[in-house]
Amino acid sequence: MSKDLNKTLAVIQTKLKAKKSSYNSFGKYYFRKAEDILEAVKPFLVEHSVSVTLNEHITSVDPVPMLLVTAILSDGDDQITATAMVGVDLNQKGMQTSQQFGAASTYGKKYALGNLFLIDDTEDADATSKGGNSNAIVKKSITKDQMVKAAAFITNGGSVEDIKGKYILTAAQEKTLANG
Repeated sequence: MSKDLNKTLAVIQTKLKAKKSSYNSFGKYYFRKAEDILEAVKPFLVEHSVSVTLNEHITSVDPVPMLLVTAILSDGDDQITATAMVGVDLNQKGMQTSQQFGAASTYGKKYALGNLFLIDDTEDADATSKGGNSNAIVKKSITKDQMVKAAAFITNGGSVEDIKGKYILTAAQEKTLANG
């Protein structure tokens, strides 16, 4: 592998700033999409004479279809790759099969690109700290009203994992949300 390509990747990893352009109104947080990462990396492509491509293929179908997504940085001679493996949730209510695969594809692309360019989605200490020395994000138990909103959020394509990132759920609440 070319030392020049490694150096180019290191420069991109160090300088790349991919904004979080989308907002999750249920969880009240901004997040970045694969498109945000691709938009941020484009100026580096011409500057360093490299290209980025994404490949994906189904690696298994039982019990859940799994997509392997590969992000590739190439200078035409050598390449560096990073991958992400994602499952396709065929039980996602309110979505057609093509939308379920599309959602998994988008998620996989985001994480493959994040792996290639070392994009860390964790919040920095200043963003999560409420003062003092604690940097922990405090989660509260979900209320009945919030459960109704959470169910609507899932129906519209959200995930139980997003909700669990914000609230503490009992096993029964998690099951209720997962089953729609």
